[in-house]
Amino acid sequence: MASAHDLACGRERLRALIEFTLGDGWCVVRTSSGHLKFTKQGCASIFTGSTVSDHRADRNARAQLGRADRQAQEDGRG
Repeated sequence: MASAHDLACGRERLRALIEFTLGDGWCVVRTSSGHLKFTKQGCASIFTGSTVSDHRADRNARAQLGRADRQAQEDGRG
């Protein structure tokens, strides 16, 4: 698996997001089109651009990842 630094291509905000998700059990890969794909068993895949052109992009991605985690937990309980 590539390191967070390699996946982020030197972008500090993106590297912080990748490190956060790796610590939370997500797997991160770069797609052939250059996007990042976050996967975790039982959760829907989350895709985000590899360049953070919008200052809210990292917060939006974190929110999507959190929602996917919560949904997977609810589905497991129900």
